[in-house]
Amino acid sequence: MHAHQILSLSTARRWAAASLLAGLSMGAIAQSAPVAPAAPAAATAAAAATAPQAASKVQQPSLNIRQIYDRLDAAGYRELQEIEWSDGRYEVKGMNAQGERVKLEVDGNTGEVLRSRTKR
Repeated sequence: MHAHQILSLSTARRWAAASLLAGLSMGAIAQSAPVAPAAPAAATAAAAATAPQAASKVQQPSLNIRQIYDRLDAAGYRELQEIEWSDGRYEVKGMNAQGERVKLEVDGNTGEVLRSRTKR
């Protein structure tokens, strides 16, 4: 190869690398550009006003699993297992004071047993 050909290949590689970097940086700039204009303050306030309503649809219990366990244990239930939060209440499997296997539905806010089904 001749000296001017090596210089040309080297220059071509540099130009290719510079073009690649320029293209990548332009893509990064395009991705960081805002897609939509900022919402007006009134729209932001309206969204904030409806946020508590959306959050209230997902009901969270006041009592945690340990508190439910302690309340049921104090009420005479034993071998409590599978304490799970579902549909606004806890579902618990265990044994009642008579030694029968039961499935309980317990209020997550008060700890009150809403329903007790004996399993045979």
